[in-house]
Amino acid sequence: MTAIGQTSRCPDTWPDQLNFKNPVALARLFTHLFRPRQKVMIPTDLPGAEAVLQYALQEFHHLPNSNYSHALTRGYIAGFDISMLGHMQRVRERMAEHLSHCHAVLDLGCGGGTTAAALQAKGVADVWGLDPSPYVLRHAAQDYPQIRFVQGVMEKLHFPNQRFDGMSACFVFHEVPPFYVRQALAEISRVLTPGGLLVIAEPSPIQLRDSFLSMIKKYWWQGGYFQLLASLLHEPFVHAWHKFALADEAAKKALHILEEDDGMPVKCWLLQRCRMTGEPMWNAMAR
Repeated sequence: MTAIGQTSRCPDTWPDQLNFKNPVALARLFTHLFRPRQKVMIPTDLPGAEAVLQYALQEFHHLPNSNYSHALTRGYIAGFDISMLGHMQRVRERMAEHLSHCHAVLDLGCGGGTTAAALQAKGVADVWGLDPSPYVLRHAAQDYPQIRFVQGVMEKLHFPNQRFDGMSACFVFHEVPPFYVRQALAEISRVLTPGGLLVIAEPSPIQLRDSFLSMIKKYWWQGGYFQLLASLLHEPFVHAWHKFALADEAAKKALHILEEDDGMPVKCWLLQRCRMTGEPMWNAMAR
């Protein structure tokens, strides 16, 4: 687990080597958007490269070289929120509200640090952000220097048992194969305190399940927009995530669902770490 600071430097990747004033370079970048997804190319001397698993080394969201470049990640961080039409700010505020009473919270797959910042703004004293890409973490550290950002993956958390009483994961699990989601749930359970909370936000399955016309009828123009967005973006594991039996798999790791909100375009869950017997803490406290 590598700490990322404002001055952390990562080696350039191929998008960083393009001269954006050169029309040929711009044409190469533009045509790349329409090619079959490529394998992410990361430098051998990249900090933490050995921890990046193979499933993560493929492009997603039509972003050239995924989250591994200086040149494109800053724009992607801002562009993601713009593409979600303001919904993510409300989602982050709701996630932070659930965890506002916690002392220490780890934001999994923190990206540019916006969810971690929302947690701190709600009064959480000890906020950490975790992401496998040091490129996005460097932006996060620059924007939110008061938060600790570390490089790593949720399938192998380098934190002691019961280190945090809260965790958040915003648009992370749908980008991970089920095998590693199960590993991540085990690690989350290990690192959470009994009674600790996990808040998850993921793309709603509605926008992939329903037709364009059905989405228009139910949600007007935004329904059509998010149906097209979900259909066009490259998300290799999103269908597997929507089939994933989260309640059953989480329960095996002593995590029980307290709330489930089938929203559109974002679905949210609130889970609680229980005793290893499988009994939710809130059940025991209610007696």
